Amino acid sequence: MSATVRVLIADDQPLVRRGLALMLAPEPGFQVVAEAADGAEAVRLAHEHRPDVVVMDIRMPVLDGIAATGRLTAELPDCRVLALSTFDMDEHVVGALRAGACGFLPKDISPEDLVAALRVVRDGEAILAPRLLTRLISRHVTAPDRRAAPPEPPGTEGLTPRERDVWRLIARGADNAEIADRLGVSASTVKNHITALFAKLRVRDRAQAVIAAYETGLVTARRET
Repeated sequence: MSATVRVLIADDQPLVRRGLALMLAPEPGFQVVAEAADGAEAVRLAHEHRPDVVVMDIRMPVLDGIAATGRLTAELPDCRVLALSTFDMDEHVVGALRAGACGFLPKDISPEDLVAALRVVRDGEAILAPRLLTRLISRHVTAPDRRAAPPEPPGTEGLTPRERDVWRLIARGADNAEIADRLGVSASTVKNHITALFAKLRVRDRAQAVIAAYETGLVTARRET
């Protein structure tokens, strides 16, 4: 893996693209390899430049950010996507996470937070506060009707009771340290359970695991007061 983080910025607003590029310009170890004005152009330029991370606006013409993220996840699996949204609780962010985005950033992100997020994502982690993720998904993901008793997706039948416990705690917003404390196990054991859980659920990261938990009805949304 190159020490330089290669970034593609996709946003239909030229000022946003330029602003994000200018944030990264003075940072050592970052290179903005291309800028795209819509999702279709983002996919084309990603194939051409092979960036490590695409900062992807969700709402764009021609091909929106959700569809573009889905294509990149399928066609360039080594390319990570960060969704970009004006609003922290934009319901379209869930669609981007489901399509394979590794997290999302608000458009008013600080240069320091942008740099940190890009490094985290390039290294294979998701960038989204666990409780914010849970709040977002519980608000915008519809759980199944229990009366219909829909079958669970492939892989869930092979989960151990402990893996289900870990999955439920992830969906409730617990981080690894909190899961370890709740279950009385080590942090490394939690990581092993999560690795096995993701493989069985066929999900890429924590965000997709939380979405699956709400979609299958493993957990349900709590009313906010």
